[in-house]
Amino acid sequence: MAELLDRPGPTRPPAVIPGDTVDVPPAAFEVRLLEAVQDKIASPPVVRVARGMSLFGEHAAGWLLFGAAGAILDRRRRRDWVTATAAVALAHGASVGVKRVVRRPRPQHPRVRVLVDTPSRLSFPSAHATSTTAAAVVFGALLRKPLVAALVPPMALSRMVLGVHYPTDVVAGSVLGAAVAVGARRLANRSTAQRPRKGNR
Repeated sequence: MAELLDRPGPTRPPAVIPGDTVDVPPAAFEVRLLEAVQDKIASPPVVRVARGMSLFGEHAAGWLLFGAAGAILDRRRRRDWVTATAAVALAHGASVGVKRVVRRPRPQHPRVRVLVDTPSRLSFPSAHATSTTAAAVVFGALLRKPLVAALVPPMALSRMVLGVHYPTDVVAGSVLGAAVAVGARRLANRSTAQRPRKGNR
């Protein structure tokens, strides 16, 4: 563990440019929690898995590909898969929009190691948590599987293992993703209910 955290890495985000982010200091408990997570579970195998999850969820690309595969393979429900995938894309876009409004910088505390590169300095909310939660809700409904419990906690925890998000970032991302996904499902269900059936035309 000590070797992992002492190892120099690529991992410190770029310096904050004045005016580029808003100096919102984290609560002390958030720093302590990040430090505790890294001390307790950030072993080399866990970090490797977390980095793989980070790559999969970057820009929601993994989930969008998953949805596209569903649309190709499940022809009978292709419209449903396309709608669900659009909901994931919308959730990711919403998280990016909130980031640009809040402009909270990522963790830069000396006791927190940043163990993966990030495309942005902005931290709130976690886009990975947002898109993963949205994907778990909409794809879980299509597959009739409890994907929220299986996918959301590991992704949220991985962002803290890697030191790139505060706890409130991942909580807010999960809430945002769930809200967008539930809203999208309701709209899709309403549209389906209002669509005339072939026999009634």
